[in-house]
Amino acid sequence: MGVMDRFWIFAYGSLMWRPGFHYEERREAVLSGLHRSLCVYSHVHRGTPERPGLVMGLDHGGACRGVAFRILAENWTQTIKYLRAREQVTHVYKEARRRIRLEGDGRSVSAVTFVVDRRHPQYAGKLSLESQLAHVLQGEGRSGRNPEYVLNTADHLTELGLHDPTLHWLANKIRSDKS
Repeated sequence: MGVMDRFWIFAYGSLMWRPGFHYEERREAVLSGLHRSLCVYSHVHRGTPERPGLVMGLDHGGACRGVAFRILAENWTQTIKYLRAREQVTHVYKEARRRIRLEGDGRSVSAVTFVVDRRHPQYAGKLSLESQLAHVLQGEGRSGRNPEYVLNTADHLTELGLHDPTLHWLANKIRSDKS
């Protein structure tokens, strides 16, 4: 594995549109074996334990198109430290290294990403659309209101040419409630 292949982060939710760290390169990428899912009860960033919101997690099966960020070697330690502080607040995610395929040249690289821990109490699993909507509408936490998270993620997926039926259904419901 060359030095250019070691320092990648794979983003599938808010990290795509609000990374919060410096990067050298940003590429669309695909991760096989896991899929993006609104499957995590948010108790900090987009909700509270009393009024949990819902945020994305990488869950078993399928594939996920997202964004890969290449980090300069000299920035790697501070970037990982920042991501652990951001993503590991309640330890609902497991830090993992997975192979991803970069769009464009199809090159495969190893990337750090955060995978949902299905045994964690905040793992929501597959909720009905109505239940997802109720959690999203009630959620507000340290990083803001949960509806804004869903809208930003849906809009970013649209910019990437991706359609997530669940996420876009929720975004349409949120927008129609605002009008």
